[in-house]
Amino acid sequence: MGDTESVRGYPSHWEADVVLRDGATARLRPITPDDAAGLQDMHAHQSEASIYLRYFTYKSELSRKDLERFTTVDHRDRVAFVITRGGQILGIGRYDRFPGTDAAEVAFNISDAAQGRGLGSILMEHLAVAAREFGIRRFTAEVLPENRKMLSVFQESGFEVARHFEDGVVAVEFPINPTARWRAVVESREHRAEARSLAELVAPESVAVVGASRDPQSVGSIVLRHILEAGYTGTVHAVNHAAEQVQGIEAHAALADVGEPVELVVVAVPADAVDDVVADAAAIGAKGLLVLTSGYADAGAAGLEAQRRLVSRARAEGMRVIGPASAGLVCTDPAVRLNASPSPGLASRGPVGLFSQSGAVGAMVSAGVKRRGIGVSTSLSAGNRADVSGNDAMQFFEDDPHTAAVGVYLESFGNPRKFSRIARRLSRTKPVVVVRSDVTGRFLPPGHETRTTQAPAGAVDSMLDQTGVLEASTHDDMLDVLMAVASQPLPTGRRVVLVADSLALDRLTRDAAAEAGLDVIETLGLGDRENGIAPLEEQLVASVRAAVAHPEADAVVVVGRLGLHQGEDEPEELARALAEMTAGAAVPVAVCLTDVVSPRYSAATLGASGPLPDDAEPGSLQAGVPFYPSPQKAMAVLGRLADYVDWRREEAGEPLEPAGTDLHAAESLVEAAAARAAGTELVRLTPEETQELLGHYGIDVLPSVRFSTAEEAVAAAEELGFPVAVKAVDPHLRHRLDLGGVRLNVVDADSLRRNVQQMRRVLEPFGVTELEVQSMAPAGQACMVTALEDPLLGPVVSFGIAGDATDLLGDWVHRVPPLTDRDVARMVRAPRAAAKLEATGGVPAVDLAALEDLVGRVSVLKDDLPQVARLRFAPVLASPEGVTVLQAEVDVANATRRTDSARRALRGD
Repeated sequence: MGDTESVRGYPSHWEADVVLRDGATARLRPITPDDAAGLQDMHAHQSEASIYLRYFTYKSELSRKDLERFTTVDHRDRVAFVITRGGQILGIGRYDRFPGTDAAEVAFNISDAAQGRGLGSILMEHLAVAAREFGIRRFTAEVLPENRKMLSVFQESGFEVARHFEDGVVAVEFPINPTARWRAVVESREHRAEARSLAELVAPESVAVVGASRDPQSVGSIVLRHILEAGYTGTVHAVNHAAEQVQGIEAHAALADVGEPVELVVVAVPADAVDDVVADAAAIGAKGLLVLTSGYADAGAAGLEAQRRLVSRARAEGMRVIGPASAGLVCTDPAVRLNASPSPGLASRGPVGLFSQSGAVGAMVSAGVKRRGIGVSTSLSAGNRADVSGNDAMQFFEDDPHTAAVGVYLESFGNPRKFSRIARRLSRTKPVVVVRSDVTGRFLPPGHETRTTQAPAGAVDSMLDQTGVLEASTHDDMLDVLMAVASQPLPTGRRVVLVADSLALDRLTRDAAAEAGLDVIETLGLGDRENGIAPLEEQLVASVRAAVAHPEADAVVVVGRLGLHQGEDEPEELARALAEMTAGAAVPVAVCLTDVVSPRYSAATLGASGPLPDDAEPGSLQAGVPFYPSPQKAMAVLGRLADYVDWRREEAGEPLEPAGTDLHAAESLVEAAAARAAGTELVRLTPEETQELLGHYGIDVLPSVRFSTAEEAVAAAEELGFPVAVKAVDPHLRHRLDLGGVRLNVVDADSLRRNVQQMRRVLEPFGVTELEVQSMAPAGQACMVTALEDPLLGPVVSFGIAGDATDLLGDWVHRVPPLTDRDVARMVRAPRAAAKLEATGGVPAVDLAALEDLVGRVSVLKDDLPQVARLRFAPVLASPEGVTVLQAEVDVANATRRTDSARRALRGD
């Protein structure tokens, strides 16, 4: 630290809970002088070899001068992070800036006990983000050749690492720009760690129920009973300080008395006793807590503080938390058979993974899947979602071989940007059905930081559309879709072969198919039942067999009547026969029997379904066919699955890395401008600053000059070159020909003077006096491009066709960066008015490639620069010759901390 610079205040925003490679959690924070004793203790437990590799010499202990130098930093040019667990330092990472440069030397020291758990990579990510805050662009390091582990940390960092041998050491140097490759590496490591952290809880080798009362109606007693009745394959422990035996097994007075490791601790004690359970669980090395106890964030300020304290303590000790107010955890894998929930009976084994944020809705979904016979792989209720979230669940489901489809109920996203990128990736391999409330994505649930979205209406819907998830309006709608994917293959296209025994039903079903975007290519009848030779069951099975074998069928829908005199068992017999006949079919089959009245039969169930046998391959489909209460419902489900298949067939595309960008210069410009802001206020960039910033991303704005007098307008026009346009500066009028806000193709000075006079007279009623003169652009279609930094969603980029489509009808499409080239191509074609960009009515098509390039550059700019609070291009003219930005406004502010930053960290809200 230089003589003139004081120590910067402690940067608490750098603190983070992180997941290590083995799934355990730990705490990362800036170092302080109070860490001297912990650092000395870590050093004392290091091997001689480790000490030599770090310091290039052996030190039996660190001197007072060493400790002071290592622990006293300025949190700017000298930064150090420690990762701790249970109060012990597991690893340290630091950088020291070379004075007067944009480079810093980086070094790491990982305790022998924590080697191989990914600490070096985590420290590298957090140091790189911190360094970039202060204009550091490159890291260097010197490593002994035999220190292969540290060399691997650098080589596998995702950065472009250059190495050379010099004076007996390996010199390493690399830029720390957040490239697409670096992002991919970080996300891959995050995915593996978070998936493993949840896998440890889903399939624990041992479970302890704390609060296992002898009262058969207590939650602890009920959950313990359900664990035992399900045939859990691991070891079960009961903890009850007042009983020697519960449910026929020995009861321990405390977790410490168990005497052997416990991986999952089920907490069913009053809220005021949970803190003690956390401490006891940490002492025995538990990996996670399933907290069924309520009375936290929903119980006011005190409960909210208790919830935060619970999560903080658990993570600091390496544990994840499911809950509080969880409705339980279920795993049907025959090797586990865990029903740690108040819901009786282990769910049928099947291919569907379920996540519910709400405990109450989780119980409702659990009951729904049992009623319909939908087989489950894992079901998890996060309750208040204080720690384990839907994002964690999706990370786990992506790798879980037992899960072939996913159902998610959300009351909030918490980290929408992370949700977007995880859901995009998961949807590429497994259908994801999401049901959300009307306010999902607009507010956070109780117990989380109060951040509400500022994004335009429809931004959350657009984000979900971007991810490829199947959105449902209710949990019943979600179960309708999950019924199909639990037992049927996905449709191969939109052609449907219909089996129907009624002309009226045929017409009704064809209308439903058209509404769902499907095409009924043929109807196979059942014949006249009363006069027919074969009984209905045989006729139906024969027709369905023919439909499934149809060479052009992408799906089969069966719609039939049994009549009011059907036997009591006939519907079930039909369902069983259909299930047997369609087993292994290459196309999906959906059934609607329209007039079944048997009280033993539900018309919305998975017909003749049962659990997968224990020897079934993980992720196998259930036997059975889905039965729906109406043809409209069946067709709606198949139509949505066809949409999903179309989305999945589209290429994901390549990350955007446009040529001609200068991130460093752009960052310096917006940081300097944001420094002019007080608090959260916005600072409008000057036209010159706007032009410079956009130029760093290869974006040009058509030159314009404001004027006060007609003669100033003439002088500006002569400099720009006639013909010119005259426009109102007002953003609402500058593109409105109908309101007199713009005059085009002004060809000479006299005409310009007349137009200025006339415009001022026309605009006077609007109170608009400021005008500007601008070079003429090629005629084209006016478009709008905007971007903003949203408190919940992070960066949001929007595109629309200028005019009534956007002003009155809200015909916008929104996307959350980072985007691929295919994302951008779909984005500019998504608005309903985007047909105007194609060749229609004798008008040539615009240069779509140039338009995509512009929108792509805006998305990269917004992803790079959280300081850019708002950006607006209004309008952009798209013509066959290219695109022209006629006007640009950029507002900057002090940088927000995104919910999904470039460093790996668990949610801190």
